[in-house]
Amino acid sequence: MSLPESISQMFKRKQKSYKMVLILVLLKELKISGQERVSFDKVKQRFLNYFIAEQTKGNFVDKPSGREQWADVPPSQLKDIVNSPVNALSHVLHMNSEDNSIGLHTQIRNQLGDKDYLELEQLAKKELQAYNSALQQFSLQGYLENIMANYVQAKRIAFKGHPLGTLFRQTLPSALRAMPFLDEEFYKIEGSIGKGRWADVPWLAVLDKRITDSTQYGEYVVYLFAKDMSAVYLTLAQGVTVPKEKGLKEAYTYLRNKTNEIRGIIPLANMNKDDNIQLMGSGLGQDYQVSTIAYVKYERGNVPSDEQLIQDLQNVVENYRNYVEGYVLNETASAMEVEQVTEYVELALEPIGDYQVSTVLHQIQTHIKRKGFFFPEQLIENFYLSLKAKPFVILAGISGTGKTRLVKLLAEALGATRENGQYTLIQVRPDWSDPSDLLGFKDLSGRFQPGPLTKVFVEARQPGKQHKPYFVCLDEMNLARVEHYFSDLLSVLETQDWQEGSIRTQRLLSHVLLDIAEDQMRYGDLSIPENVFLIGTVNMDETTHPFSKKVLDRANTLEFNYINLRQYPELGESEETGEFSKLPEINHLFLRSDYLQLVDAYDSYSELVVHTTDRLMEINMLLEDIHAHVGFRVRDAICFYMIYNERFQLLSEDKAFDWQVLQKILPRLQGSHSSVRRVLLNLIKLALGSGSGVTVNLQELMDDAYPLYSKWNAGQTPPAAKYPQSARKLAYMLRRLEEDGFTSYWLS
Repeated sequence: MSLPESISQMFKRKQKSYKMVLILVLLKELKISGQERVSFDKVKQRFLNYFIAEQTKGNFVDKPSGREQWADVPPSQLKDIVNSPVNALSHVLHMNSEDNSIGLHTQIRNQLGDKDYLELEQLAKKELQAYNSALQQFSLQGYLENIMANYVQAKRIAFKGHPLGTLFRQTLPSALRAMPFLDEEFYKIEGSIGKGRWADVPWLAVLDKRITDSTQYGEYVVYLFAKDMSAVYLTLAQGVTVPKEKGLKEAYTYLRNKTNEIRGIIPLANMNKDDNIQLMGSGLGQDYQVSTIAYVKYERGNVPSDEQLIQDLQNVVENYRNYVEGYVLNETASAMEVEQVTEYVELALEPIGDYQVSTVLHQIQTHIKRKGFFFPEQLIENFYLSLKAKPFVILAGISGTGKTRLVKLLAEALGATRENGQYTLIQVRPDWSDPSDLLGFKDLSGRFQPGPLTKVFVEARQPGKQHKPYFVCLDEMNLARVEHYFSDLLSVLETQDWQEGSIRTQRLLSHVLLDIAEDQMRYGDLSIPENVFLIGTVNMDETTHPFSKKVLDRANTLEFNYINLRQYPELGESEETGEFSKLPEINHLFLRSDYLQLVDAYDSYSELVVHTTDRLMEINMLLEDIHAHVGFRVRDAICFYMIYNERFQLLSEDKAFDWQVLQKILPRLQGSHSSVRRVLLNLIKLALGSGSGVTVNLQELMDDAYPLYSKWNAGQTPPAAKYPQSARKLAYMLRRLEEDGFTSYWLS
């Protein structure tokens, strides 16, 4: 038996070595006691003893904050140290404050046998060894010298796929994350050699997620390489992109004032606080020079030892931490700062950090359960990733499964309700035949009568409301032909583009179509605001209309056909009438797309994009037989979904791709020919993968596929599959084809 994913993935986001050591000492204490729960005090002491023993042997260990020796750690600090990994593993561990005991969650414990405990111990040891080894083998000096020696020559070679890209985007960030003073809870590390082409000034940045998640704004630590590669500068710097939106002169004034202010409030010991940094003469290099607060310079061929480099980095990060915690977070900055920065805040609404997304989604799930509703495992994560990839999602399934309610509950959890106008339910009518039913029309007097969707768009773009998320639920969307009444919106959605840091679309209503000046002022420039998210619900039965590929290419289709009726509200958990503990106010950037074109993300996630595209090409070769293969629009949408999933660490890569096959590929399949049968069989073979133990003999199954699809019959345990969701749906579609002579994703 392999370990549950919740356990096998728990070390993926490392938090120093504390998580691995905690699991090891807890397992040891559980084994000795023979109990399901043990004293937290004993676990803390065993945790401390481990580090003392390793330090005594002269082995490398993470040091406790502010101390050189673990033997000097007082009980109060030890408790804080151990609480950190306990909190990080709260999905696996359970603390009981009443009797001060700790153990595995009951549901986790019930999944583990004796062999699994041994496997868990081996996993923790393996991760701990890899963690320590990474620190001991990492040579920052070697990397910096190598970059300066080879970058100029590399710029003469093709940009795409160059090893330096991997070095900056993955190798160096991964190595720095292992540094004990760069706690992943607080710091985001990223690097770049350019976006689509070589940058003159490549960089490697450390960002405190509590104040900034992007190098476009805020303050952060960054290595900046001179254009001629004569030197590299370790700097405390500021983002330049957002300030420049107000104009270059105004931006430089703001950056210089901010630099002087920060130089006056933190010591910046062992750093140069002058303006002598030399990157290049103009352009971004000049911007970076103006934005630099303080720096340490390393000349090519004379970069100091790793020990000195790490000491310098730790010093700069410590200055950065003092600034963040002592001034920014405590809001003790001067009135001048508040006045100057305020004008940029509206331009650069800060999304929550990537590391916080899973926490917010968990709170949304908790809210839904408190309301007495249950949805399939990881549906909320899938729903979120789908909305993030494209602001139009379809929820499909049999009637009564809670599709409309899910939209309402998700919106409610994010502060969007019918009462405040941020949630709107639009009932689609069977007689809708053109966009006027949604957008509006001119009456006989020539006055424009706005449709329900137009009213939402007008409200969402009002000053002071543009940061709030607005949700529109188009209920029973396919009672009418979607292509008839929704065509204008589908076309306009494809015109999304970046304008001054915001997403804009072409206009929905032209001035030419409006006769009255008041209507022209109110509706003439109307487009789809970036803070509006459209969700359609559809019932999959014989009374509704099918979707064309034009619609399917532009949306993720989430299916609600597999439900467990034996789910009941837990007593005391449903609080329809009680007060809901709301999430902190979250602006629309939580859901808004960060990428519109693949080039926006390719530089940072090229390997994932290439790997995902290779998977799609394998599927596309099968789909060509029935002319159901996909194009660039679908490829890009799937890649965006996979990128967001990797950023937010929500699902495994195979599980995420499984959802995308189910939601973006399979809805396109229908027909009655033998070629459709062949495609379904090939796809189910691919979905099963090599480890399923199921043999798919195409020649035999072309005549009778019952031996294959019957494995998913009710009451049976389906075979293990690489893409289990897609495999189950394909088995159902194959059965419909054999029994009815026709199959479609949309048949319930």
